[in-house]
Amino acid sequence: MTNLRNCLDTASIYVGTYTKYNNSSLYGKWLNLGGDYSDYEDLLKTMRKLHRDESDPEFMLQDYEGCELFEKLGLIGECYLSSDIYEIAQQIDDSGHDLEVFIACIDCLGKMDFQSLYEYVNNSYYGEFSSDEDFVQWLYEDDTFNIPNWVVIDWSATARSIMYDYFESNGHYFKS
Repeated sequence: MTNLRNCLDTASIYVGTYTKYNNSSLYGKWLNLGGDYSDYEDLLKTMRKLHRDESDPEFMLQDYEGCELFEKLGLIGECYLSSDIYEIAQQIDDSGHDLEVFIACIDCLGKMDFQSLYEYVNNSYYGEFSSDEDFVQWLYEDDTFNIPNWVVIDWSATARSIMYDYFESNGHYFKS
């Protein structure tokens, strides 16, 4: 399981400025998004302090490493960091779902905005299962279908048919 704090703690950016870069300097510093800053404004304050030798620094995100989810959501990338990153991270933390669930959903459906992703996960996520057969068996045994215990089901064949209505990534299952 991955939790929010781990994601923010491992997300780091290397911040320089365009002026320094254009003057052949890569001077900057690695900044950790998690433990060091409480929000985006706190991060900006540190970035301004780091480059206080410029009157109005135009920050250049020269490198980054860390959370796959932020990359997939387009919140962090080459020369870009969204001002919404802390707010979105908090929403993910409050959702009760692990980051892996959100990443799995993006893997299944492709790039989307965070609000759509958040709603989709909250409305369509079933859980984590070790196989399609285990997932389908759980669906049928969840009192939804009221199957008598004497009925024998070929779970592999049933899973092949049922999975047309569901998505799966890395063991996480969603309704399509």
